[in-house]
Amino acid sequence: MIHNFSITNSIFNNFLTEMRDIHTQKDSMRFRRNLERIAEIMAYEVSKKLEFESCTTTTPLGEDVSQIIVDQPVVATILRAGLGMHNGILNYFDKAESAFVSAYRKHSSHKDFQINVEYIACPNIANKTLIISDPMLATGNSMVTVYKTLLQYGKPSKIHILSAIAHPDAIEFVQQHLPPHTVIWVGAIDKELTAQSYIVPGMGDAGDLAYGNKI
Repeated sequence: MIHNFSITNSIFNNFLTEMRDIHTQKDSMRFRRNLERIAEIMAYEVSKKLEFESCTTTTPLGEDVSQIIVDQPVVATILRAGLGMHNGILNYFDKAESAFVSAYRKHSSHKDFQINVEYIACPNIANKTLIISDPMLATGNSMVTVYKTLLQYGKPSKIHILSAIAHPDAIEFVQQHLPPHTVIWVGAIDKELTAQSYIVPGMGDAGDLAYGNKI
């Protein structure tokens, strides 16, 4: 299942538009905050898919019966670009555990690359809901590599992929290599990809825009 936020008019589109804009991008703090805000909106929507149970709360004047989340997810992100989204998700799932994976492209030529994973910190994810965030889903290779790496910590029962912008080929690649119950949430789907596998119009390098250019 794919949820594309761009097909529905909402304040989400304002935040994503600012993230794309070359003038607004000069303000890295605003870029990080917008990453956080779109992730908060996505987290709210993901929460509707989780399991709830009845809870009785004693107030100063009586008792209230309401529904609360019992299916606390594990929130994973791909360093470093995903940190902004990760913080936004945790703002809503404040009781969730976290996982961090350092994955990056290692180019063998101008066009060809492989995904290297050098660091991982993860709790037990067996039979839990796993949320993986990464701002750009360009080829899907990083996402699939990270998911397969996380499997050494258990097999999740549910998987949600959150990205600001995705390419159709990447979505298809993820669907082919992750379990069929995987749900993909994207801010927008851009249909062009450069020879170097960067999304067009996209927004540029989210990690650099949020945290500064890397050498």
